Amino acid sequence: MESLRELYRIGRGPSSSHTMGPEKAARIFKTLYPQAHAYRAVLYGSLAKTGRGHLTDQAIETAFAPKACQIVWDSETAVAHPNTMVLQALENGEICGERRVESVGGGKIVMQGEEWEAPPQVYPHGNFSEIKNYCLDKSLTCWQYVEQMEGPEIWTFLSDIWMAMKNEIYAGLAAEGELAGGLHVLRKARFLYRQKHMDETSETRECRLVCAYAFAAAEENAAGGSIVTAPTCGSCGVLPAVLLYMQDKRGFTDQDILHALATAGLVGNIIKSNASISGAECGCQAEIGSACSMAAAALAALHGMDWEQIEYAAEAALEHHLGLTCDPIAGLVQIPCIERNAVAAMRALNALLLANFLTYARKISFDTVVKTMYETGCDLFSKYRETGEGGLAKHYRPE
Repeated sequence: MESLRELYRIGRGPSSSHTMGPEKAARIFKTLYPQAHAYRAVLYGSLAKTGRGHLTDQAIETAFAPKACQIVWDSETAVAHPNTMVLQALENGEICGERRVESVGGGKIVMQGEEWEAPPQVYPHGNFSEIKNYCLDKSLTCWQYVEQMEGPEIWTFLSDIWMAMKNEIYAGLAAEGELAGGLHVLRKARFLYRQKHMDETSETRECRLVCAYAFAAAEENAAGGSIVTAPTCGSCGVLPAVLLYMQDKRGFTDQDILHALATAGLVGNIIKSNASISGAECGCQAEIGSACSMAAAALAALHGMDWEQIEYAAEAALEHHLGLTCDPIAGLVQIPCIERNAVAAMRALNALLLANFLTYARKISFDTVVKTMYETGCDLFSKYRETGEGGLAKHYRPE
């Protein structure tokens, strides 16, 4: 498996697969053909069908600026991966260079051509069972395993990630107004954060604050603000919301949080390697479901739970998102995406409680759920995989 540096990425929303990935591909392609007079980007599949709402064209044009780039939207041609694009370099109107690119989720791209080198594999084990057995044999915790494979410098990287996560929440809590895009969605994080009542119970307060943090990050993403993929842009609010809430509530140190981020990253890496974190490939179960699983595992690690409990928390969180469709209205990462971050954050807390009570009675392994999620995603009808053609995207019409 790849480094956690390939999973957690700081960038601008609203979509890791539709904006961060294509922009990265365009910048790389530009360095390969700097002599070109202009460029062309042909977008296929989900990129063509929801790219306008995800600002794909703007991301690509920004990367190629000041030179012009023609955007071609091809939603009819069948492609192997739903987030496929072809970049072309033009000289006097003729194609002088071309690369096929797949944006596979989380800001990661796979580019055709010898110039593109895949990130190194730093984890020798391929699934949760292998990692768990190795660590139990060596008496290692999750975070110790990550440090062993990544080196101690991983903590500097994760410290920057945690700072960026907190900043995205703080920015979202401070912002007001309507999100762009035509759906007239009002930012709600600030309202949730400030709605205190004299008779508010501790349970209600927990729900309000966790949801406020999740809304804040997700709204920043929808507005094109700076966020951290965890594991994607559209699911960026789940993990930081529960971690910030627990740090505020129980006084966990930043080092504790970094250890939890390492554990979450390990879970996300397993899902990315053995299934998918792309909504266009496997539906929202691959994005929000993965984020919830990462958050549940992080919470379990934060509370000092053992390997079996961490696995149960991650498994339960992902299992109960199986089959979740990706149906963004108007192709925007707003409805139902923002609210889903809050719901998933609360579900991660529920998975933590279940892990505390029921771990040793469980029947399903985490690896089994990951495999099931991928097969379920592949079986989902295409209109439920980030094409904006089914579900809420079909039945809701903005007034």
